[in-house]
Parts: sequence; structure tokens; C-alpha cells
Amino acid sequence: MNKRKEPAIFVLAFLLMFITFNFESTKSIFADTEKTYTLEFNRWGIYNNGTHPKETTEGINKALKWASENGYNTFIVPNGTYLISKDLQINMVSNITFELKMGAVLQKESNNLSNYTLLHLGPGIHNVTLKGGTYKGDKDTHDYSSGGTHEGGYGIVTAGATDITIDGIKSINFTGDGLAVGAMGKLIDEFYTEDFKSGSVNDSGQLINDNNKIRLENLPLTDPFFDIQKTFQFIHQQNMPKKAQQYAAYFFKKDGTFITKHDSSTTNTPVGWGVTSIPKDASYMHVVFDTGNVDDNIYLELWVQGVSKNITVKNSEFAYNRRQGITVGGAQDVLIKNNRIHDMKGTAPQSGIDVEAGYNLNNRITIKDNHFYNNQAYDLILYDGRNAIVDGNLFASKSIGLAISEPFKYAEITNNHFDGSRIFAYNYATFKDNKMNDAMAAFLGHDLVIEEMEFSDSLVNLASSKPFGIKASNITVNNTKKQHTQFGINNNPIHLKNVTITGQAALDSFAGNAPDGSIFDNLKVIGYARSQLPRGTYNNTVFEAAEGQGGVAVNNSGVYEFNNSTFTSHRGGFEINQVHGMPDSVTLKNSTIHVLGDNNSGISIKAGKQVIIENNTIKTGLIPNQHLAVIKVGDYWKKDEKYTVSNLIIKGNKLTSKDKEAVGISTIHAGVNAPSYEIEDNAGNLKL
Repeated sequence: MNKRKEPAIFVLAFLLMFITFNFESTKSIFADTEKTYTLEFNRWGIYNNGTHPKETTEGINKALKWASENGYNTFIVPNGTYLISKDLQINMVSNITFELKMGAVLQKESNNLSNYTLLHLGPGIHNVTLKGGTYKGDKDTHDYSSGGTHEGGYGIVTAGATDITIDGIKSINFTGDGLAVGAMGKLIDEFYTEDFKSGSVNDSGQLINDNNKIRLENLPLTDPFFDIQKTFQFIHQQNMPKKAQQYAAYFFKKDGTFITKHDSSTTNTPVGWGVTSIPKDASYMHVVFDTGNVDDNIYLELWVQGVSKNITVKNSEFAYNRRQGITVGGAQDVLIKNNRIHDMKGTAPQSGIDVEAGYNLNNRITIKDNHFYNNQAYDLILYDGRNAIVDGNLFASKSIGLAISEPFKYAEITNNHFDGSRIFAYNYATFKDNKMNDAMAAFLGHDLVIEEMEFSDSLVNLASSKPFGIKASNITVNNTKKQHTQFGINNNPIHLKNVTITGQAALDSFAGNAPDGSIFDNLKVIGYARSQLPRGTYNNTVFEAAEGQGGVAVNNSGVYEFNNSTFTSHRGGFEINQVHGMPDSVTLKNSTIHVLGDNNSGISIKAGKQVIIENNTIKTGLIPNQHLAVIKVGDYWKKDEKYTVSNLIIKGNKLTSKDKEAVGISTIHAGVNAPSYEIEDNAGNLKL
């Protein structure tokens, strides 16, 4: 008997040993197991038939709170319509997945309110996933009779929440926005002239005399809101000197120990712009402003500002809202990916996504692989903030696809398709590998880079706000519909490189009014009907007119230079005219002009303060004509008027024509009292 029991005792001992050694890991496995709660209607007094809004809303909030307190990490809402009270909202808890089944609808009760929220993720809420189902506003039954825009009806709001994922939902029919990702803020203190003292703080944190500085002393950092996000901001300043926009904050522990200094100029967080981080153990601070002058009416506010952080919105639909689909109104590290955003119409700005917070509270915003369509005014607005990536989106609303406003900085716009949707871009943006068709692109600011872009039947306006504020390269422009689709250079000179424009536009394929100085390298304009050239230096450029069409024209005042370029046309060659002012200087060197028509000059010089035609090859089909020559100076019809070509050099050119009896160079129509011109060393098969 003993021999038969020994193996059993051995196995039992082994099992006890195994359980003992693996208790901690086993406990960890059980702890990580998903714990799911499915909403019980009777228990919480909830109705899923679209009735009893007050009871249903209160019941959902009680159930959420109970689930959180009892360790549930998934909260399931079954199919049905849940009417959310006009006076209440769902208040989300932390550390939970809030999952609506496919047929579940959270419906806001019809109301006449200017502002409401359906679901709220407040300050400090974290680690939440909203998944599935429909969030629906009362847009179609709302009472707007009280006046105003009624634009404050929101579906989902994050206010200082962190680590939030919104996945596979619908947010539709709100009087305002489907989703607002924003900040929480609280006024901590106000400061007036008498609060500022003369003096500074040294690098050891000691108060010192300094007649060139003013300071605020002993500002407490103990408000409970600082425990949610340890950041502050100075805003709403009045009458502060411009120098005083920059400041240094000196942080101290409760016992007076100096911790560190923060200089706003190093992090671009001056007064009125951006948020400043507070060290972990800081209890109070002194703040020094870079001015020694104190105006009698200085005013300044100190706020705690906590942005929403680490927000992901994906695989969702935002549609039929009156104001916009998504507002990013104070957030950091946001990813908006693979969503359908459409049919925003009713009250301004009527956009798919608006990145706009005020005071530069938006940072690191990625908008990727979304489909925008049927939005009334905009698909995407980058109004203020820093560091956006806009990649792989389809902008298909017949409105403004992308607007980048002057306050926004550092946007990367890559791999997007603008299908009938326009671009308006101001400053600090790089466009690369995008394509546009049947639309208009206006690049209006500075620090703009445009690379590897393709435009089809689109009007392009490069209107830099400062000299060489735009760099554009490796661009193709295709005109197929003979519309007004000019590629224009305006406002200030720029550097253009490797641009190819093909096909006929209704007017000029390539033109503009930018002042002197632009540089055009390797520009090709192929198949154009006409082109009045903008001022600048043209290096290695190619102009080929469409079948039966004419040459190019210099019609503006200013300075033009053409080097190693080629001009091919069927009628009319290279023209210099006085249309929009007298050309100051036109230089054509080491280039080729080929006019295929039978009765056209190669170069027609009708005006110019200084013109140099040197070392070019000029071919025409010209036959003998008393009015024309391969190079013709002046206008036959104005030969009895005062000359308009002042200084002219025609030197070292090779001139050929279909008929050897044609005139090579003619100055007989240069005008009354025309000066002597320098014409020498030209050759060819003509009488010169």
C-alpha cells in the first residue's frame, strides 16, 4: 500500500511547488484578463427605445462609475437608441473601453440650447477607448428660434484628457462639431501695475536689484488643476511693452529650495503664446520680464492650461454636422487616421477638421489617410499651432481642401490628392509628392517649399510675401481643358527649378507680376498658346508653342535674362514690347529661336532701355518682306514716332531663313531719332 501511495504524494508535492513558484506570474495573468460589463437596463433605470432621457443619462453615468470602481475595463452598450438628456451629458471614466454595438445610438434630446455636449472626457480622464456605434445630435429637430449661431452643440468633447482612442464610431448631425479635442483651463491670478516690482532673479534663485527688469514674486503653483497637467500660460496681456513678452520663470520647492529656471525664448512660449511646463516638485515661482518700464495700465493673467494629449481618432465617420467634423482646439500628439469626414454645412467655418486653439496650444498633429468630401467651405484648416503632418489624404470637396493660416508653423504636406479642392497656404510649410486636379493652389506666404507636385487643369499662384520666400522644384503642370489655369509668379521673386508645363491654358500658361530677381532653372513650357513672361533669369529653359500658336513675349518693365534657352513657335518668335511698362533690360544669350511659320520674325524688339542679343542661333521660315526681318527693331506702324529702343547690342548671332533673300537684321523702323546700335559679328545665310 505504501508503495502505491508514494507516487501520488510526490505528484501533489510537485504541484504545490509549481503553484508556489508561479503564484506571482499567475496572478499577473488573471489581472490582465479583460473584465467586461454589459449595460443592464433594469438595474440602472435605462431605456433603449429613445425615451426617458434624464433617467437614461443618469443611469449610464451611474453604471460607468460603478464599472470603474469594480475593476471593469470594457463597458458594452447593447443595440438600441439611448436618448441623452438635453441638460446632461455622459461623463466618461478612466481606464475603460466604452463600446457601442453596431446598432447602438446615443441620441441627443431635441433642444433649443446654444451649447451642449453628448459625451465628455474631462480633465484628468485617461486611458479610454470609444469604440463603435453612433453618436447623434439633434440638428434636424433643433429649435434655433432664440437667435445666434447655435454652433456649440458637440458630440464628443475631450478637455485635458490623455491617452484617448476613438475607433470605428459615427458622430453625426450635431449643431456644432462631431468631436472637439481641446484643453482645460482655469484662471489662477490677475496682475495689475502695482503687482510688478523692479528687479530680477539671479541664477541661484535669489532676488536682486535690476532697473532693466520687472518681476512677479511668490506666485503659488498649488491649485489642484496643476496636479492634472503641470503647465501654465500668461495670456490676455494689456499694455505690456513688446520686450516684456519674453520672460524667465524661477521655480522653487515648498521649503524655498531653488529648482530650475525656464526661459520662454528657448521654447517659444512668450506671453500670449504656448504653455510652459512646471517641474514636478515646484510649489511657487518668481517671474522676471525683460523690461524696466511699468505702464500705469498693465494687466496680465496667469492660467493653468492642460491640453488633451495622445489622442487617436481612426476608422470613423464624421458627417452632417453644422460647424465641423473635428476641432483640434488645444491638443498635443494627435493622430487622425483613416476616417470619412463629409457634409459639414450650416454655420462657419463648415469644415472637416479645424486645428485652431488660440495661444498656440496645438502641437504635433498628424492627419493621415482620411477621405474628405462634400464639406461646404473647407476640408482641413491649420489655423494655429505647431508641427503638423498631413499625409495620404483625399481632399474631394469642391471647396478649399487645405488652408494653412499665418499663425501655424511647420506643416509637412505629403502624398495627398486634391481632387477639385483648393489650397491656400501661408507660412512655414513643405509640400511634397502631392497632386491636384481641377482646382486652384495659392501659396501666399513665406518659408514655403513645394516639391514633386503634379497639377492638372489647375491654376497655380506662387505669391511669396517676401523675396525668395518660396522654393519650388520638380513640378509638373498638365493643361487639357483650355481653362484659365495659369502658373503665376507674383508679389516677390522666387527660385523655380525643374518645372514642366504642358498643354494649352485659356490665357497665359506661364506669367506673373513679381518684381525683378526670380530665377527659373530648367523650366519647360510645352504646347502653350501664349505666354507673357514674368521678370527673372531663365537658365536652360524650353518654350515650345502648340500647333499653329505664337511665341513668347516680354511685355513688362524690369530685368530679363535668358541663358542657354530654346524657343520654338509656329508664328511669332521672341518679342520685346512696351505693354505694361518699358523693359529695363533684356538679355538673350547662347540660346536658340526657331520659328516654323513662313512669314514671321525670329526676334521682334519694339521697346527696351537696354537689349543684348548675343551668340544665339535664330531660324525662321521668313520670305522677303518689307515689314519683317529675322531680327527686327521697331514697329513699321510706329516708324514715324519717337524711338523706344535705347541701347541695343546684336552680336555674334547665327541667322538663317527659308529664303536667302529675306532680311537678316532691320533697324529702319526703329523710330525718329533712334540712336546708333552695336551690331557686329553676326553670320548666316542671309544678307546682313
